[in-house]
This record gives sequence, structure tokens and C-alpha cells, in this order.
Amino acid sequence: MDLLQIFSPGQEGIASTLVLYSFVIAAGIFIGKLKIFGVSLGVTFVLFVGILMGHLGYVVNSEILKFVREFGLILFIFSIGLQVGPGFFSSFKEGGIRLNMLAVTGIALNVLIVLGIYYFGNINDISALVGVMSGAVTNTPGLAAAQQTITTMTAGAEQANIMASGYAAAYPLGVVGIILAMFVIKGIFGIKVQDEIREIEQDQESAQLKPYILTVEVANKLVSGHTLLQLHDVIQCNFVVSRIMNKDGKVEIPYSSSQIFTGDRLLIVCSAQDASRFKAVIGPESDMDWESNPTPVYSRRIVVTKSEYNGVALGSLRLHNGYKLNATRVNRAGVDLLASSNLRLQMGDRITVVGNLDDIERLAQRLGNSMKRLNQPNLITIFVGIILGIVLGSINVGFGMKLGLAGGPLVVAILLSRFGYKAKLITYTSSSASLLLRELGICLFLASVGIAAGKGFAEAVFNPTGMWWVIWGFIITVVPLIVVGLIARGKYKINYLTIMGLFSGGCTDPPALAYANNSTGNDAPAVAYSTVYPLTMFLRVVAAQALILCLG
Repeated sequence: MDLLQIFSPGQEGIASTLVLYSFVIAAGIFIGKLKIFGVSLGVTFVLFVGILMGHLGYVVNSEILKFVREFGLILFIFSIGLQVGPGFFSSFKEGGIRLNMLAVTGIALNVLIVLGIYYFGNINDISALVGVMSGAVTNTPGLAAAQQTITTMTAGAEQANIMASGYAAAYPLGVVGIILAMFVIKGIFGIKVQDEIREIEQDQESAQLKPYILTVEVANKLVSGHTLLQLHDVIQCNFVVSRIMNKDGKVEIPYSSSQIFTGDRLLIVCSAQDASRFKAVIGPESDMDWESNPTPVYSRRIVVTKSEYNGVALGSLRLHNGYKLNATRVNRAGVDLLASSNLRLQMGDRITVVGNLDDIERLAQRLGNSMKRLNQPNLITIFVGIILGIVLGSINVGFGMKLGLAGGPLVVAILLSRFGYKAKLITYTSSSASLLLRELGICLFLASVGIAAGKGFAEAVFNPTGMWWVIWGFIITVVPLIVVGLIARGKYKINYLTIMGLFSGGCTDPPALAYANNSTGNDAPAVAYSTVYPLTMFLRVVAAQALILCLG
């Protein structure tokens, strides 16, 4: 094959295929970084470049295309599951239930509108409608799951290509529609963003479970002489006394048997909501800089990098008795957690300990504390999970439904990331490795979908039917969001910044979240986004598959 043939349309050779995929992905990522009114479409532009190249006559061998598409899908879905898994179950806890129920309401409205169009509108092709719905809510995994399901049912690619065309037609206005819905809610309620930001800053509810550090001086004579164990019985909440300074200025590492006396100063780590208890029971808060006082007590962070401590309870390390150390906080994936004795450690956790440097070093050697180990990918867990996901996806779960190559790996990844330590499986992956895996998978999938759909894209979209795809997609995007926004603000008085994050997470749309973050300069939208994202991602995939299985 000469050089010109490699770059010519219609070639199906290995070299031509590699060049085509490389160009589509590189050009798509580059164009996707360009911002229009502060919003970029990101990696999704790979799909549009693929469609363009397919329209120009570039092709890929059908078997190779199918393999690359499905393999990319599995990599993407599995990495998504590992990402959202740790927060999937915790998102149902108090504080997140309301936001998740609002997000579920939006998904239900999306499905109802699709059913209404299918039965009463001018589009009765469920494949096209599911593609339009996935594009309208900017949910690529939903498209992937539905495509895999329809391909399994029909053993053909035509319906999958129609679905991709519907997705591509609805996607651009999907991103715009999410941001437009934010403006509509803002206008209806006359919201001033600065007031909402001020309210968020004053509201401590978003930090209730974060470790809060304060210094109190013992002034209550009723607790003078009490041990810290007795103090736990008086103040019934989770807390850690990191250090004690007595009247003479001597600093010591406290134990459960350590006594406190009037005039002592205690460095306490607790939840923000419990801080007032210590001031009421022990004494007033003291303004003291512990780090400026030269003492033999040091605070260091130790990284858990030995696999044998994956899933081990923090209390079982016996830091008091074995190392004369206190653990005050555990940082996991950038989030600080209170170091309670029943907290299960995971690979990559960073434990903040206080004590003598020699004792800290002994503990560090025991736990690993080697960043090199964290840089090594745990490929065994990934491929074992993929095998289990494919097996689960092939099982009939009832009514002829299967989770498929998208749903199976997603469910398994969520379960492994949360409970994998019980099977001695290490699910930790560095953020860069996880991002690479996810982006590589989605790029391979989108490029394959675009190239396959490109041949008939113009005929399918640039006609009255395609116009209706765009119109219905815009309605599917905007109407549920406005309804959810009216409920969130009108009934529950939820902060506007949180609603912006709810909209973005409910549609699993990073560009909309980027707009919300940039326009407010606050992380409240990101907090809401991460709260609803896990459940929303799961239900979006299931909803798309269910529509195909029931109506396809």
C-alpha cells in the first residue's frame, strides 16, 4: 500500500484504519476545546468529526469497527463505574436524598416525553427517539447502552446508526438547553447570584461532615479530672483530641486514659455541627497556633500503599498502644474524612497522624507510604471486573432484559469500587490513569459511532424528520429541567447554585457544570453535581436500554 492509499477514502487496511481513528480523535479533541460563549463541547466533538469523515467516504471494516466500538464502550463504562461507585451509596444519605429524587423526577419526565412523542407525535422510530433523548440530556453512556442493546436484538447496524444520528442532531441544543433552563429559573424567581453565593458561604450545612479543627481551653470544673474516654460519654459524638497543652506549656499526645484539667488546651478534630458542643461543655474556643510552638510533637500525612491494609478498619491499627500516635483525618480522593475507629481504609488514603517523628516513621513503613506503588495500575481488578461485567450483562434479568455490555460492567464496577476490598481486590487507580482509561474508551467509541453513522447522516438529519429530531430534543432537554427547577426553588427553596449543579449532574453534562462554576466562582454547583451524578448516570443507562427492550 502506497502512501496516498493510506489517506484515501474507502480503504479498509490496518494502516488506513489506524490513521483514520487517530485523525478523528485528535481533530475532535482539538475542536472540542474551542469555547463558544464560554462553553465547549469537549470530547463529544470526536463524534461529529467521525460523522464528517464517514460522510466523505472513509470507512472501517465492519468487524474491526464493531470490536473497537464495544471495547471502547466497556473501558469507558467500567471506568465511570469505578469513579462513581464510592459515592453511589452515600449519595442516598440524608442531604442527598432530596437532590437525587429531583434528579430522578427529571429522568422520569424525559422518558414520559419520549413515550408521548412515540405514541402521539410524528416520530414512531424508538431507535431514533432514544438517540434524540440521549443527545438531549447529553448522556453518551445511555446512547452506548442502547446501541449495544439494539445491535444485539436486530443483529444489524442500521438502527444503531439512526440512533447515533438522532444523538448528534439533539446534542448541541442539549448543552444550550441546560444553560437556558438555568436562566429561565433565575428569571422566574428574580434570583441574584451574589445573594445566593453569600447564602452558600454562610450556610454550614455543606460542611457538616467535614473535619473541623478547633482549640478549646478547659474552663468547666465539672469536667476537670475527667479522662478522654469519660469525655466521649459526656459529648456523644465522633471526635479526636489531637494534642493537649497543660498549664506549664508542655504538649503531649493524649490517650483514652489521659486526664484533662482546668487551664489545659485541647486541639480537637470533629464535625462542624458538633463544634458548639465542646464550647458548651469544656470551655471557650482559644486562638492558638500550634505549629508555631516548638514541641516534639509533629503532624504528618501517611499514604496507604500496601494492599494488605485495603479494607482494614482504622481502629485495628492500634495507633495509641502500638505507636503512641493519634490519627485526626483521612483524605480520600481529595475529601477529608473524620478518622473514626470504624472507618475502612482504602489504597491511596492519606492519614494525618500526630506524634513523635520516629513513631510516625515506623507507621509509615508499615502502611507503605510509597507514591511509586500508587502509580502502578491495578490491571488485575480492571480485567477481572470486565469479565464479571460481561457475564452479568449476558444474564437474562427478567422480561427478556439483559444489562448488556454497557450495564453489566457498570454495575460490577460500582460494586467493586465499594465492596472490592472484601474480596481483596484493589480498586484504587490514580486520577491520571483513570482519566486516561475513560477518555481513551469514550474516544474510541465516539469515533466508531461517528464513522459508522456518517455515510447516511446528511440524508437522515437534513430533512423534515431531522428538523423534528432537533425540536423534540430541545423539548426533552428544557421542559423537565424547568419543572424540576420550579419544584426545587418554589417548594424546597434550594439555593440557585445547587440547582445549577443539579441540572448539570442530572444531565451528566460537564460543559454545563463548567459554565456554572465559571459564572459563580463557587464550588456549590460541583457539590450538587457529584451528589446526583452516580445515581443519574446509572438510571440514564437503564432508561435508554429499557425503552429499546420494551418498544424496540
